[in-house]
Amino acid sequence: MTMVFLADALRTAVAPKNGAFGNIESVQLAREVIAALVGRAGLSGDFRIEVILGNALYGGGNPARVAALAAGLPIKVPALTIDTQCCSGLDAIILGASRIKSGDADLVIAGGVESYSRAPLRFTKPLSKRDEPQFYSRPPFTPWRDRDPDLIESAAALSEQLRIERAAQEAYAIESHRKARLNRATCQEIVSVACITSDQFTRDLNVPACKRLAGIKGIVPYEMTAVTVAVEADAAAAVLLASEPVMRKLSLTAKPIVFCGGFALGFDPVQPALAPIQAARELLLRHSLTASGLSVVEIMEAFAVQAMAFNSSLGFAPDHVNRGGGALARGHPIGASGAILAVRLFHELQREKNGATGLAAIAAAGGLGSALLLQRKDF
Repeated sequence: MTMVFLADALRTAVAPKNGAFGNIESVQLAREVIAALVGRAGLSGDFRIEVILGNALYGGGNPARVAALAAGLPIKVPALTIDTQCCSGLDAIILGASRIKSGDADLVIAGGVESYSRAPLRFTKPLSKRDEPQFYSRPPFTPWRDRDPDLIESAAALSEQLRIERAAQEAYAIESHRKARLNRATCQEIVSVACITSDQFTRDLNVPACKRLAGIKGIVPYEMTAVTVAVEADAAAAVLLASEPVMRKLSLTAKPIVFCGGFALGFDPVQPALAPIQAARELLLRHSLTASGLSVVEIMEAFAVQAMAFNSSLGFAPDHVNRGGGALARGHPIGASGAILAVRLFHELQREKNGATGLAAIAAAGGLGSALLLQRKDF
């Protein structure tokens, strides 16, 4: 079977909802990333190229196709949009790799995009002329009302179950911001959009600030605060996947990164935060790896407790996890978040020795978990 490489990986900065990207449509964010990947690789029309993007809030249509055309790709290039909520961006990459492994594509631009700022308002149609359309903030993720919890409530229940107190969660968030502020290397992976070249939410977070923010309404107990929940955000991210023969023909400066494998599973929808633990375990088992065999780990920080449970369960070394900070320090653009993890992992592995292996993992509403493995592998 064909070996798949990540030839390049780029993203926009991440900006909180109604912030720096507040007036920019999601397809515009994706267009900039796609165009940058195409330009850096020197792609021509001689290759069989596809585009696969994850998205959760666009409201229908096929934003991947719109973004691909807007980026200047030929009309003959097919494009596909998938929605597995938070897992979408990572699942798009896993799907893209399978397209190349099967021999059906030479190159796939895969990732995700989201704009909380420009997401359409959603309503259900009235059942009769006497009724009014009913607004809804999210669709159902299971057919069972008693097993489809709000994600914050689910994370709060996990906090209580594991007895992870607020101070510990806030300490984790503070560390995420600290690592993000210190990691200037992230500028190498960011495409400028509206002259924004750095993540907009990262700050000098400290204990006094955590105490002030603890009183913000809308966060439920147990021990949950605005600091320990990732903010809604806007961003796009994608990787350029290539077969080995095509990889050798591209104009690239990055060191080769191999897509080793990906795995997605379903888990208890009542506690989706635990799904990536199982996905990562299964993926490591399939590749005869242990936590100690990984050099870099990128885990989604939708909630501090989620990341803490993941790291504790799998026993990763703290200095190997989210070395450039996580979503608590950036924000959570749902459909793009998994792809951002992959972009971060790609660039962290650039700094590692040949043979270094890294893992990315993420959870999604409805009880979904996805994970992928990448390896630095010189030709």
